[in-house]
Amino acid sequence: MRTYQIRRIVLFTIVLTIMLTAESRSQTGHALDFIVATVGKNIILNSEIETQYHQYLSAGNYANQNIKCQILEQALFSKLLLYQAEIDSIEVSDSQVDEKIDRNLEYYIKQFGSKEKLEAFYGKSIVEIKDEYRPLIREQLKVQNMQQKITKDVSVSPADIRVFYQKIPVDSLPYINSEIEYGQIQLTVFASVEEKQKVKEQLQQYRKRIEKGEEFSTLAVLYSQDGSARNGGELGFHSRGDLVPEYEAAAFKLKPGEVSDVVETKFGFHIIQMVERRGEQFNTRHILIKPKVTESDIQKVRLKADSIYHLLSEKNLTFDEAAIRYSDDLDTKNNGGNVFNPQTGNTRFESDQIDPTIFFHLDKLQPGEVSQPVLLQTNEGNPAFKIFLLKSRTQPHRLNIEQDYQKLQEYVLENKNKSVLEEWAARKRKSVYVQISDEYKNCPGLNQWISQ
Repeated sequence: MRTYQIRRIVLFTIVLTIMLTAESRSQTGHALDFIVATVGKNIILNSEIETQYHQYLSAGNYANQNIKCQILEQALFSKLLLYQAEIDSIEVSDSQVDEKIDRNLEYYIKQFGSKEKLEAFYGKSIVEIKDEYRPLIREQLKVQNMQQKITKDVSVSPADIRVFYQKIPVDSLPYINSEIEYGQIQLTVFASVEEKQKVKEQLQQYRKRIEKGEEFSTLAVLYSQDGSARNGGELGFHSRGDLVPEYEAAAFKLKPGEVSDVVETKFGFHIIQMVERRGEQFNTRHILIKPKVTESDIQKVRLKADSIYHLLSEKNLTFDEAAIRYSDDLDTKNNGGNVFNPQTGNTRFESDQIDPTIFFHLDKLQPGEVSQPVLLQTNEGNPAFKIFLLKSRTQPHRLNIEQDYQKLQEYVLENKNKSVLEEWAARKRKSVYVQISDEYKNCPGLNQWISQ
C-alpha cells in the first residue's frame, strides 16, 4: 500500500511538481544541479528528485530518505517510457500541449485566487511560466500516451473486483472519507442594455482622447477595472489561444500602436492597443470597464431563480431539464448540472475540495434536495444565482464493495495496469543503458535498473 501511496502522490502533484522543477532549475542554476541517472539518452536531474521530495514533505509527511529512492525509481520508469515513445515516434501536437497547460494553469489560478497572485508567487508572467514548462508537459504527454499504448488491452471484470476485495484482510481495508456529488443551475445577472451602452460610450470617449494624443497607459491606470491597470493596462506577451476569442480576434487585426473599437467579452467591455507582435505571440494593453449591475437587475434574476426553485420543489420539472433549459454555466448545463472534480475527473468531492461558501449550502441538504437560490459569483466575477442539488453523500466508512464499487474498479484496473507495465519494464530495461549515481546505488530495488 505504501508504494501505491507514493505513486499517487507523484501522479496527483505532477503538474505542480513540473512547475516547481522548472522554478528550482532556474534558481539553483546548472552549476549546483547534477545528473543522478541516465536512461538511454534521457537524464534525471537531482533538482527533479528534490522537488518531488519537497512536495512529499509539504503534504505533512515525515522525512524519509527511502522516499527519494521511490521517487527516483518512478522517474526511471517514466524515462524508460519516454525512451520507447521516441523509438515508436509517438508525438503530441502543439494544441494538445497548450490545452493541457491551459487546463493546469486554470486550476492553479483558482487555487492561488488570481492570475496575478500565481505570477507573483513564481516571479514570472503566465507567458513565461508556459514557455518554461511547455517542453516538460510535452514529455509528460508522450509518457502518458506510451503508457496507454502498453495497457490498451487491459480490462477489469466484476469477478476480478470481487476476488480483489475478498483478498484484502478486513483490518487492512482503508477508511474512505465522506464524499458528496452535486449539481448546480447557474443564472448569471447581466447588466441592462442601457448600462452596457453607457459603458460603450465611456470607452469611445477614452478612445477619442487617445487619438488626440493622451497616453493609453495613463488612461488605463486611471480608469481600467482590470488588475493590469497598475501596469498601464499591459498584459505581456501571450500566444494565440491564451485569451478569450473576442479579445484575440480584435487584437490580431491591429498594428503596433493602433487602438481597437469597443470589444465585448465575458469580462466586460474593452478597448485594446497593440504594443508588439512576434509571429503568433502578441503583447497588448487594454482598458476594461465592467457594466454595473443594479438592484433591479438582481431582482429580475432572483424572481426567475425563485420560480425555477418552486418548479423543482413541486416536482414539475427535473433538475436535468432545468439545467438544460435555464442554466448559463456551459461546463454543467448539458451534463444534468453535474459538477466535476477537476482534481480527479469524476463527480465525487471530499469536503475540503469544495469552495467553502458552496459547501456551506450543500451541507444543509439531504440527498435529493435542492437549495433555494443563492447569490454568489461566477468564475469571471459576475453575480449569479445558483441552485444546488445534493445528489449523494456518503459517511466515512471502511472500503466496501456495495458503496465503493467504482473505487474498487479503479484500484483493480490500476493494479492490473501496474503489473503489465512492470513486466514490460523488466523486459525493456535489459536492452537499454541505465546509469545511476553512486548516491542512489544503495537504494533497495534499484540494482535491477543498473546496466551490467
